[in-house]
Amino acid sequence: MEILINGKHIQKDEHIDVLNPYDNSLVDTVPIADKNDVNYAVESANNAKKVLQEFSARKVSNLLFDAYDDLKSESKKIAKVITEETGKPISGSIFEMERSVETLKFAAEEAKRIYGETVPLDAGLGGKGFYGFTLKIPLGVVAAITPFNYPVNLAIHKIAPAIAAKNTVILKPSREAPLSALMLSEILANHFPDGVINTLTGLGEEIGDGLVSNDNVNKVSFTGSVATGLSIANNSGMKKLTLELGGNDPVIVLNDADIEKAATGVANGAYLFSGQVCMGVKRVIVEKDIKDEFIDALVKDTSKLKVGDPNDKDTDIGPLINNVAVKMVSQSVDDAVSKGAEIIVGGEYKDNFYYPTVISDVKEDMDLVVNETFGPVAPIIEVDNVEEAIRVANNTRYGLQAGVYTENIHSALKCSERIEAGSVFINKQSTFRTDNMPFGGFKYSGMGKEGLKYAVEDMCRTKLIGMNLR
Repeated sequence: MEILINGKHIQKDEHIDVLNPYDNSLVDTVPIADKNDVNYAVESANNAKKVLQEFSARKVSNLLFDAYDDLKSESKKIAKVITEETGKPISGSIFEMERSVETLKFAAEEAKRIYGETVPLDAGLGGKGFYGFTLKIPLGVVAAITPFNYPVNLAIHKIAPAIAAKNTVILKPSREAPLSALMLSEILANHFPDGVINTLTGLGEEIGDGLVSNDNVNKVSFTGSVATGLSIANNSGMKKLTLELGGNDPVIVLNDADIEKAATGVANGAYLFSGQVCMGVKRVIVEKDIKDEFIDALVKDTSKLKVGDPNDKDTDIGPLINNVAVKMVSQSVDDAVSKGAEIIVGGEYKDNFYYPTVISDVKEDMDLVVNETFGPVAPIIEVDNVEEAIRVANNTRYGLQAGVYTENIHSALKCSERIEAGSVFINKQSTFRTDNMPFGGFKYSGMGKEGLKYAVEDMCRTKLIGMNLR
């Protein structure tokens, strides 16, 4: 595929091979853009913002609705590409596209709901006789940098609210899975003036750094690793930032929980897209009195999962993105076993597959749960009571989402109040998300919120207009 700058498709002499994680076959190639391409994209986006900002909110909304219709009609085709480039089971890819289509619809709706407010200036000293109101105005140019695991949904969560707020966009998708995001961008670009949507593929240290350091980019919206997020924060200057940097999400299972419900939730959350999910269940904190019963139920659910060809509609677990990812998961599991943890089921790998794994007797200082393990592993940490469960849940530098299984309203409220996370779900695993909710974590999980209403707010500046009526 080609990149898109100022409405023109551009090919380059050097390419990146996009490989299918299932069989390592070549899916397609994408260009390796350079700094000149970055500068051209930024210049094009800056020129186009003047055109876009002349559009009425109604026109922007209608164009987004038109793009929504096209994305909906192309969703099955794009879902197949998601599976080819990521190894995501086709059922998951179809669901990602359904969410992405809905997200674009939300954006079309929110384009008409960007409100300022009146400000009672007479509440302050010297303000009597003054009238004030605010306007929400576009930032200008937004750089969107996205990872491989949800290549369309995470891209649409950045592109759509940016355009809804009348910003232009430069998208840099993951080098491992850029194809479906480029297809999404083409659909949107067909409905807007040249330069409103631009795409760049290539090396992060050149393309990403070039965007982050460019003074004519007004906002960076990034999803990815903590290390890269910190680098962006250190090099972005005065840009507005939204950083979604992953999680180490806990699920707490208390003595009074519905064990079967909790086990099913943990299995769904720990193994979703082979564990390659920032809000996946990464730590399972279980009260000791029910630990054995819970593990039995979790093993039962784990054993039902089908591992295999991601194009098979019955497949639950596909490959990891590459063999490097497999080795990283394997090393973390082996390290835990060497320090006293016990593999109950799984712990095996072949090619790019790591099999769903339940591992017990995990201690909270083991690398497996100190760091974010991006694989299908459910580590069980035993605790004595709800107080210890909350302490262990908070013993991490991350704070994205969390789940608590309990039938006790007092325990539920205590956990929801004291767990340090952007979202806490009662009787649901941490992977729950609707595309209109505020999504974003605390601590090293990042800054800012996604979710259409909240993302649109972050894509605007606030200007005060004051009038002297004395």
